[in-house]
Amino acid sequence: MSLELDDRYSRQVLFPQIGAEGQKRLSRSRVAIVGCGATGSALATLLARSGIGMLRILDRDYVEPSNLQRQSLFDENDARESLPKAIAAARQIARFNSQIVVESHVADLIPTNVDGLLHGVDLVLDGTDNFETRYLVNDFAVKNSVAWIYAAAVGSYTLTLNILPGETACLACVFPDPPRGTVETCETAATEAVKFLVGARAKMRRTLLSWDVWNNERAEVGAARPRPGCRACGERKFIHLAGEGRPHITLCGRNSVQIHEQQRPVDFAEMTTRLSPHGTVRHNEFVLKFFPAPYEMTLFPDGRAIIKGTTDTALARSLYARYVGS
Repeated sequence: MSLELDDRYSRQVLFPQIGAEGQKRLSRSRVAIVGCGATGSALATLLARSGIGMLRILDRDYVEPSNLQRQSLFDENDARESLPKAIAAARQIARFNSQIVVESHVADLIPTNVDGLLHGVDLVLDGTDNFETRYLVNDFAVKNSVAWIYAAAVGSYTLTLNILPGETACLACVFPDPPRGTVETCETAATEAVKFLVGARAKMRRTLLSWDVWNNERAEVGAARPRPGCRACGERKFIHLAGEGRPHITLCGRNSVQIHEQQRPVDFAEMTTRLSPHGTVRHNEFVLKFFPAPYEMTLFPDGRAIIKGTTDTALARSLYARYVGS
């Protein structure tokens, strides 16, 4: 990218806290976004438009009509085609900024793939909806001294925390056990990300910030130093990287169960032939959708599946075994 020839980023260059040198640093930066729902798609949009060098987008889910109200990277065609969110995000970003590199990975971040999927980035951003994945990211980041930014929200209430391993508190310092009720924030986290990437590390907030935008209530909790005795950054016990107690079947959004214990290549054409007598089947190169009424099964090429229409994990396992195999 030539900053001299392209005035796309001129307004950022004119902002003295970024300037030409900061913009060049942005253009060399590599960022991973874990989860591309409401928070992740907003983060991806803002950073892609800012001229980040490389975005690696990781997401395990696909676009549905109910996403379109709040997940700003997607449109009706994405939902109609049931495109994986990581693929849809990369395609949309290419339409408004073809200068940056976007890597898309349709994957569930788990202990066996976290090193490969997060390797080589300068910063990890949280767009997830569960603490199991956040603690996994925290373990990876602390172990490998990679900065990351935690972001979450429920209703009108949001939380965000900058985590600079060895310097600030980590997620396990602040939340030794998972808090209840938080699921997905974006503009604040994106601003903190830009500060880090342009080298303004000293300007980054060293607190856990919470904000209720409906009730106009704001609070901050100090997080400038690691907590003595923290299992991750203090004792360096990375239990989530080790996969201790990680379930193979999990609830996934509303009225859905994800099955990710199976690792098997799936031939969508062969599977379509097998499933057609039992219900409507359609597929593209990324997902196969199967509708054995009253349920809906979304099957991914690696054998992972999302069963919609139940929160009963035993039933979901039974449906998977019946139609896909045990």
